Amino acid sequence: MTPVLSICLLALTAGLGLALVRLVRGPSLPDRVVALELFSTMVVGIIGIVAIAAEEALLLDVAIVMALMGFMATIGFARFVERGGQGDD
Repeated sequence: MTPVLSICLLALTAGLGLALVRLVRGPSLPDRVVALELFSTMVVGIIGIVAIAAEEALLLDVAIVMALMGFMATIGFARFVERGGQGDD
C-alpha cells in the first residue's frame, strides 16, 4: 500500500503546484478563488493521505477543519460577488 500512497501524494503535490500557478497568474478574481478552493481541497487530500500513512486518526480532524475553512471562504466569496463586488469608492 505504501507505493500507492506515495504515488497519490506525488500527484496531489503536482496538482498543488499547478493550482498555485493559477492562483498567482489567474487573469481574474474568480479564477483565483477557484484555484484557492482547489488548493484547499488538495491540502485536505494530502492531510488524509498522511493520516493513512501515519495511522493517526487525529489528522482527520485537522482535514475536516481545513475543509470547513475552505467552504466558508467560498461562501464568503459568493456573497461578495452577489453584492456586486468591489465598488468604486
